[in-house]
Amino acid sequence: MQRFLGVAMVAAITAFAVGSVQAGEVLDRVKSSGVLRVATDPAYPPQSSQKPDGTFEGFDIDVATELAERLGAKVEFVTPAWEIITAGRWGGRWDVSVGSMTPTKERAEVLDFPAIYYYTPASFVVHEDAKYTKVEDLNGKIIGTCGACTYEFYLKHNLTIDAEGVPPFEYKVTPGEIRTYETDTNVFDDLRLGDGVRLDAGISALPTIKGAIDAGYPLKVLGDPVFYEPLAVAIDKGDPEFAAEIKRIVDEMHADGTLSELSVKWYGVDLTKAQ
Repeated sequence: MQRFLGVAMVAAITAFAVGSVQAGEVLDRVKSSGVLRVATDPAYPPQSSQKPDGTFEGFDIDVATELAERLGAKVEFVTPAWEIITAGRWGGRWDVSVGSMTPTKERAEVLDFPAIYYYTPASFVVHEDAKYTKVEDLNGKIIGTCGACTYEFYLKHNLTIDAEGVPPFEYKVTPGEIRTYETDTNVFDDLRLGDGVRLDAGISALPTIKGAIDAGYPLKVLGDPVFYEPLAVAIDKGDPEFAAEIKRIVDEMHADGTLSELSVKWYGVDLTKAQ
């Protein structure tokens, strides 16, 4: 019986080790290889986007590049689907997500969030011809958003943001139907076809909406932001040394003004503090 328990215990420990990141493993790999692999979105301007020549640009791209430099590494970007990133258990396919991710209780079960690097307002967007005057006018309407993201959680009335300093919010809209997309820009593509053609409205980050409008999309922001979300660097769960080093660097970037400068560069305003 004791032998059986011993074998079972070893098997359990081995299984846990296979499914978890070992302490210091990622940091050691980054230091030895000189490469930081960063998961990002190729179509989420102005946070991140991939240019025709294959290179990337955006706020998250600049933050990730600076993070890699301060780790003594070169940055390498990969573009897995959002649902895959938030599912955790990355298995070493990438080292970190710098992708404007909100640290929710559900995500914290599989990911660690060592540092918040900025806050962004979430807003509703409609076609420029729409007659809505306030967000409450969207009750019962068809609203599009990214799948498995905080905006979908808000529409479902089950959004929980577990972070200090976040302003309280209320659920002001109950959709008649929620349509989810791989990324927010797909929502804008359907919404630009006309008011009510495929969607009545969408919900996204205010800077992303403004980026689409600046790019010529016939859209407009409806009402004031409905909530502010902290956005954090995310890593696979179980590497405290890597988490501590990420936190140290992001804190340093807050203190020396680097994050504020990058925010103003891409958004025209400093979003590094909760509004």
